[in-house]
Amino acid sequence: MIQTIGMLEFNSIAKGIETCDVMLKAAEVSLIRTSTVCPGKYIIIITGDTGSVKASILAGEMNGGNCVVDKMIIQNVHPQLIPALSGTAQVIKGDAIGAMEFYSITSAIKAADVAAKAAQISLVGITMGYAVGGKGIVTLTGDVGAVRAAVAAGIEEATRMDLYIGSTVIPKYAPELFDSLL
Repeated sequence: MIQTIGMLEFNSIAKGIETCDVMLKAAEVSLIRTSTVCPGKYIIIITGDTGSVKASILAGEMNGGNCVVDKMIIQNVHPQLIPALSGTAQVIKGDAIGAMEFYSITSAIKAADVAAKAAQISLVGITMGYAVGGKGIVTLTGDVGAVRAAVAAGIEEATRMDLYIGSTVIPKYAPELFDSLL
């Protein structure tokens, strides 16, 4: 089932917690993740049909006011994106590992969606802000060509926002490395 995701990021943890309640009551959406992230921010990620996500995000923006520092809505997300965000991804091990690093969580999520749509890869995970200074990191796997294509597509998406830091594609990786990313 194709879904829409939405995210708000706050500079106040208390206001973020309060706003999460408002958003969940404003429309029929499901909570994918809510948590503190570095450096002292708070994120809320929801999913549902497009109208409900837009209504919930609008209610969140109104309640959050000037504490909202970033927002995002992605329609028709790739089916792998929600499991990667929630930590429930079923990863098919490939011949290569790719990693992309971004200055923001929203740019990492957008790049992960674009990368998954660009090539036949498996999203391993999306690290969001915690213990990485507020950055977003996307890891993925697949055959070497697919990983290169997916990483290139993700980088292209992020460079439009000038939030790309770096990336790598590692063919024939050490098995212990892959296990450490799960």
